[in-house]
Amino acid sequence: MQLFTCDHCSQPVYFDNTLCLNCQNQLGFDGLKLKMVSLQPQPDGRLISAADGKAYHFCSNSQYHVCNWVIPDDDPAIFCMACSLNRTIPDLSQPEYLERWRVIETAKHWLIYALLRWKLPVISKVTDPEIGLAFNFKSDSGMPPGQRVLTGHADGLITMNIAEADDVEREMARNSMDEVYRTVLGHFRHEIGHYYWDRLIADSAHLETFRELYGDESTSYQDALQKHYQNGAPENWQENYISAYATMHPWESWAETWAHYLHIVDTLETAYAFGITIQPKNDNHYQVLSTKMEDNAYDCADFEKIFEEWLPLSIMMNSLNRSMGAKDLYPFVINATVKGKLKFIHEVIHQAALK
Repeated sequence: MQLFTCDHCSQPVYFDNTLCLNCQNQLGFDGLKLKMVSLQPQPDGRLISAADGKAYHFCSNSQYHVCNWVIPDDDPAIFCMACSLNRTIPDLSQPEYLERWRVIETAKHWLIYALLRWKLPVISKVTDPEIGLAFNFKSDSGMPPGQRVLTGHADGLITMNIAEADDVEREMARNSMDEVYRTVLGHFRHEIGHYYWDRLIADSAHLETFRELYGDESTSYQDALQKHYQNGAPENWQENYISAYATMHPWESWAETWAHYLHIVDTLETAYAFGITIQPKNDNHYQVLSTKMEDNAYDCADFEKIFEEWLPLSIMMNSLNRSMGAKDLYPFVINATVKGKLKFIHEVIHQAALK
């Protein structure tokens, strides 16, 4: 994520801020311009941009404090481009569900930022029911005894169990599934990977290369799922996959690797925005740990440059976490095979962005 500033007083602000503490203007995120807009209320109730005098209104979900995106007044839409993708939201009469929805929406808006940053197609199922995207956020309440809402993707519809927004529930799920990493944003990045496989790989010129790298996706998914949960991942899975779950089926290998590519690029953009340079004191022995963030990873067409910056940054982040007695922030090893899979995703995304 880039660093943002108030476009009225240049005060640094966060992506989800709604007020500039310096000039006291309201703040909203313009998804079309991918920038924060400083807004001044008018006597007639309109909100006018302090920078260019353009009139905006907040997304309707701002009333629940789950969205700070704004819409130009010449657009009659009441929901922003991120919230317009929602099909089902939790029962807001239950305070704990509202709080979980806030956590989920924060992560989802972060995801949509990345998709817009790459100029990838973000189309609502309301606009195009066949190839559009939609989100269901559901609780287990009302499910038959012994059944739960499953987080997953099907034909452009991403469903998330709102229990994932609860730290305790998510940690219990992480332990039960023997995962080293599990976050709400990570779920979104994984599931959106399935969606873009349908949009960018299926029936495309990329399909043959995909099968060379990831395997034949036409093999039975249900059989692969059953086999994975019965037998687990192969003992040597670290040689060819980014995670144990990625071994289950080529679609899951793609989605897991896609999620990691999004992790890498967005984190590198943050490092670039902060002007981070990594130069260990004993760099005579650890040249591989030295780097300078000279390019924004979202704009960088050279995958090798991205990878060369990620290695020292991830090692530094893990070292900082260990100094705080915390777990590694990025507890993964990118082997040569996974690197090739990441490079393929990089090339597919950049080709799609040029269309």
